[in-house]
Amino acid sequence: MDNSISRAEHDEFVKRMEEANSRQDARLKALEETSGQIHALATSVEKLAQSVENMAKAQEEQSERLKAIENRDGENWRQIVSYVITAIVGAAVMFALSRLGIA
Repeated sequence: MDNSISRAEHDEFVKRMEEANSRQDARLKALEETSGQIHALATSVEKLAQSVENMAKAQEEQSERLKAIENRDGENWRQIVSYVITAIVGAAVMFALSRLGIA
C-alpha cells in the first residue's frame, strides 16, 4: 500500500500550515499588545494608589494642623474670657470691700 501524497496535496498542506501560522502569529501579536496594555494599566493603577495614599497622608496632616490652629484660637479666647471674669470678680470684691470700708 502506497501512502505517498501528490505534490499538489503537499503544496496545499504547506499553504494551509502557513495560513494557520499567520493567524497564530496575528493572535500572539494581539495578545502581546493586550498584555502590554494590561501591564501599563496596572502600573498606572499602582501610581494612582500611591498618589491617593500620599494625598490622604497630606490631608491628615493638614487636618491635624487645622485642629491645632482652631484649638489655639479657642485657648486664647478662653484665656481672655478668664481674665475678664477675674477682673470683674476682682472689681466686685474691691467694690464690696470699699463699701464696707476695708479697702
